[in-house]
Amino acid sequence: MVTRRNLCTLWLLLLLHVSESAFKFDLFKRNPEPQEGDIRLFGYESVSEGRVEVYHEGKWGTVCDDGWDMAEAQVVCRQLHFPGAKSVVTGKDYGQASGPIWLDDMICKGTEDQLLTCVFKAWGVTDCSHKEDVGVICETADANVTSGNSTHSLDHSIGLSDDLGQIFDSGNGCDFLISAQSATGNRREDGTLEMVETTICTHKMILSQFPLFNASEGITSITVNVSQSCQPHFTSFIRYIYTRKMDVTFSSVQCIHWMASKFGVKQLMEDTGRLFSKILPEDTLFHTQVSLSEYAEETGDLVLQENCIQYMAWNYQNLTRSPAWMHLSVKLLGALLARSDLVVPDEYFLLQTVESWITEKGNSTSLETQVDLLSRIRFPMIPAEKLYDLESNSSLYSTHKNMYRENMLKAFQFNVLLFSNLQSNPKFNKQDDYQPRLYTAEPWSTAIGPLQKTPLNPVRNHYATLYNNRMRYEYGYEYGSPYSQTTKSFSTPVHNSLIFKDNKIPWEANVFMSQRECLNRGLRCESFPLARLTPQNQLTQQSNILFRNRLLLMCQDKYICQVQDFKVNLAYIAVNETQAVAYPCPDDQYTYRFVVRPEYV
Repeated sequence: MVTRRNLCTLWLLLLLHVSESAFKFDLFKRNPEPQEGDIRLFGYESVSEGRVEVYHEGKWGTVCDDGWDMAEAQVVCRQLHFPGAKSVVTGKDYGQASGPIWLDDMICKGTEDQLLTCVFKAWGVTDCSHKEDVGVICETADANVTSGNSTHSLDHSIGLSDDLGQIFDSGNGCDFLISAQSATGNRREDGTLEMVETTICTHKMILSQFPLFNASEGITSITVNVSQSCQPHFTSFIRYIYTRKMDVTFSSVQCIHWMASKFGVKQLMEDTGRLFSKILPEDTLFHTQVSLSEYAEETGDLVLQENCIQYMAWNYQNLTRSPAWMHLSVKLLGALLARSDLVVPDEYFLLQTVESWITEKGNSTSLETQVDLLSRIRFPMIPAEKLYDLESNSSLYSTHKNMYRENMLKAFQFNVLLFSNLQSNPKFNKQDDYQPRLYTAEPWSTAIGPLQKTPLNPVRNHYATLYNNRMRYEYGYEYGSPYSQTTKSFSTPVHNSLIFKDNKIPWEANVFMSQRECLNRGLRCESFPLARLTPQNQLTQQSNILFRNRLLLMCQDKYICQVQDFKVNLAYIAVNETQAVAYPCPDDQYTYRFVVRPEYV
């Protein structure tokens, strides 16, 4: 029975409980016109979190997350008059972003007052999609209360969640019944399926936040069909609607995710979707990654879908050797071929795998589909020596002769013409065909690791220990490194184009495991391990060429668990929770692969 006191209590809680965010109020209501270079956080209930957007030429646009860390986040939060930054947010859906992607490859020191004083490519120059829009969470404590348009937050969500949880548990004032039915698989004597049912009494005012419950006026109950395995978790799911709190295990995560997607509980769907990434490396046959990607598309979970496709892109070579390879849909293969973070030995290897997939599929793949997939190969990035023999070595050349010839002509032009000449060609596509992926074959990469401690002889070990104790006491660091080789030198051409073949640039790759190693190179390192990739001469200053190098972390020589940018030639590994590796790696047993990526800009 709904008593007057219960209704008053419930209404008061609902007024305070607005989608889990804190209750907010403005001291001064003002809406000034945005100015060039203004920034905002958009797409979240809290003013201190959201997608980073920049105002330029009369339009709000987004910022790509390439290279972002806490330095850039500090600048954003400082410009918005917050006291500091909590974390960088990547891969979160803050709603549809319809504007342009204004900024990419930001490099901030962290001390700038405005984002536009940092280094970036140029306005609107990017190779990102809106799935890579960066978000930021700013600190709110001790915010400047005198700022003209400041917003103040009162966060009592913990106590409020407890109060709402008590209302749910007691059932007082409930006015909407939800019946969860599951078939046991058995049949009754009359031949009908045996069903088990759980009935939960809820409050329309709470469920009205999620229209898919259909808790509208005149409706007093609904029936939901759930699988028997998910039946035990349904009550916890409904309770989450009240409290925004839930304990999720790997045995319950898929049920919770399905329920969240069915009823439009978006935040819970995204949070549980991220947990799936923890299990992706466990399936070396790739059935889990493929099926989860398809499931994510069906449920509309873009974050989970991106995580699955990203893992397959980083581990593409293993995918092509797995039983799941020939079961890839055309759409999924096309999504992989569109990515610049695809890790392959070279572009010719990628072409061979696609040709093999098409050949094995036979007549089940139309000629139009074959052309569409093959056209996603970046022919100008195929090594020149392999490009010349392509006509005789390709299994599909005779079938799609015109497509191959057109793309090979672009590739030959790329290899023998300067970039300035290419730009006048109307078929030139700077953002796609002429951009490298992550090529691991020589000469474009080298690897260090897995690192193992090297034993010292007893006498040397005794003196090294004494010296280290002294250095640690007096200076706070140790001498030398107990690990195997942590430095490698190699060289690459200045660019993939054949005209630069003999124009070499030497590189030095380092992995630092201690402060002493850093100090020996004139660095003061924030955490360890730290990777560094530095050119050994000034050839990187070639006009129109910019190096966007990457660090690949391979776990136990089995799978790639992280791809990182270098910022000012440095890449920190797992600095904090916001920058931890994307996929788990037991005991952090990494092989560090350095990839050189020259791009025309």
